Amino acid sequence: MYRRLAFVTALLLALTTVVPGTAFAATQVRVLQLNICHSGAASCFTGDKVITKARSVISTTKPHVLSVNEACSGDVATLRDAMGGARTKFVAAQRPDGSAVKCRNGQNYGNAIMVVNSVATGTGVSGRFRNQDSSNEKRVWACLPAGALSACTTHLAARDGAVALAQCKELMSRAVDYAKRAPVVVSGDMNLRYGGTPNAQDCNRSGFYRKGDGGLQHVFATKTLTFVSGKKIDMAGTTDHPAWLVTVTKS
Repeated sequence: MYRRLAFVTALLLALTTVVPGTAFAATQVRVLQLNICHSGAASCFTGDKVITKARSVISTTKPHVLSVNEACSGDVATLRDAMGGARTKFVAAQRPDGSAVKCRNGQNYGNAIMVVNSVATGTGVSGRFRNQDSSNEKRVWACLPAGALSACTTHLAARDGAVALAQCKELMSRAVDYAKRAPVVVSGDMNLRYGGTPNAQDCNRSGFYRKGDGGLQHVFATKTLTFVSGKKIDMAGTTDHPAWLVTVTKS
């Protein structure tokens, strides 16, 4: 009888054990923001070295949420593989006529949001912001709503700070709606600085807080996710932005 009870107890423990970095049942949630500058069109482009470095950072930090800016559509599969399985939404930046911006290799250029399978459910959504600057690149957003956590990414306008702030507020309005159902994180290269003009903090909404890397990358999170730490990770010259890792706990 004792041996049978011990076996059942051990089995139950095995079934409920959480593997670090794979299950949201663990209260800790890691959000990794990357701008990989992989289009081939910008001066920060260093070739595929940035993909190798990004995969290494992903494998080391084991994020639950991965936000990637300035990516080519072909980068998604290899970065997702480094996460060990995740739902993904890629959105291509647009030309004024609505056609996709292209990387130098001919693939679509844009942003991706990834959430580990243990957290995400359903399909992603994306769209183009109402406000745009004079650039030929029209800015877009992508989200994976619902599940145990909703997550969004974007790369905001670079030429006009007022437009970038308007875009940020538009996306945060969507995040507020998602927050009625589950905790939310919004991550990306916002092209806004904390304390700048305009101020990235002015994008924040009631029930959320913001954590930035001291530059242009920010993570907004619902207050149901308690901030633990933020860490800049050197990308070894493969891109012009550090990786930005924000760790929170689910209340």
